Amino acid sequence: MGRDKYENEDLIRYGLDLDVWFHVDDLSSAHVYLRMKPGMTLEDIPDDVLLDCSSLVKDNSIQGCKKSSVYVVYTRWKNLKKTNDMVDGQVSFHRPENVRRISVEKNNPIVRALEKTREERFPDLYQMQQDRINAVARQKKEEFKRLAKEKQMVKLEREREKQERSYDRLMVAENMVNTGDIKATADATAAEEYEDDFF
Repeated sequence: MGRDKYENEDLIRYGLDLDVWFHVDDLSSAHVYLRMKPGMTLEDIPDDVLLDCSSLVKDNSIQGCKKSSVYVVYTRWKNLKKTNDMVDGQVSFHRPENVRRISVEKNNPIVRALEKTREERFPDLYQMQQDRINAVARQKKEEFKRLAKEKQMVKLEREREKQERSYDRLMVAENMVNTGDIKATADATAAEEYEDDFF
């Protein structure tokens, strides 16, 4: 969670593809980020975690904390859109249809429980983002190599099966004939002499 609009700006700039962004709808509030595990989707976020994140943004909104209930919006970090004409902390969305909206009531017990586990950290957000980008690039490279190897194995197997079915390989040594031993004649005498030699 960003402490002020400047920290919010850093979180917007240096988020990860795993992050989900929460904010009170139509009111100023803190930006809360949930870092999901790789492979997770918005549907995989447990209801109690959604409630925790939503309660935090409501409690950290100057106007929202005074209301009995507010709407909270959340979306993947990569859906956040930032343009040069926006003030610090302000965002829009690349795809508004991918933004979820839920109603949240005042929930002091949840906020108090979260405050007890609060840790204040100042990580190198840029470095964390670069590390994640590099890790994703490595995963893609490894997956590409794996698929290329599988494709090569399939190709070799098909070539082997084709060779096994080919008539070119069906040569029996006993039936091989050296045609150079047969002398050409105008009639069938050469063939008859060859047959006589054979028997």
